[in-house]
Amino acid sequence: MSNKVLIVDDAAFMRMMIKEILSKNGYSVVGEASDGAQAVEKYKELGPDLVTMDITMPEMDGISALKEIKKLDPNARVIMCSAMGQQAMVIDAIQAGAKDFIVKPFQADRVLEAIKKTLS
Repeated sequence: MSNKVLIVDDAAFMRMMIKEILSKNGYSVVGEASDGAQAVEKYKELGPDLVTMDITMPEMDGISALKEIKKLDPNARVIMCSAMGQQAMVIDAIQAGAKDFIVKPFQADRVLEAIKKTLS
């Protein structure tokens, strides 16, 4: 059985890149969202095994969305993604319950390593 993944990023090409990496490696991308508010709705609707979440997005940022998802499902597995390797954001994300953190531009092996580690 392939693990179901929800991809959240306001940039369509970033979603496409992650989707490609995951699809090639046997993961099932069950949904995509372009902001945090959509991510929370899609999480409720789809119940994914894992979420990749951008931090900087319109409407609701990734850390706020992470907190909302954690309220819905304390066992939610979320990996944060951001172009800004800013220490404070990484710490906020981990404190809010993120399982791991990947920095853009993505290295396919780093994305897969984070996902395998989070799902195991």
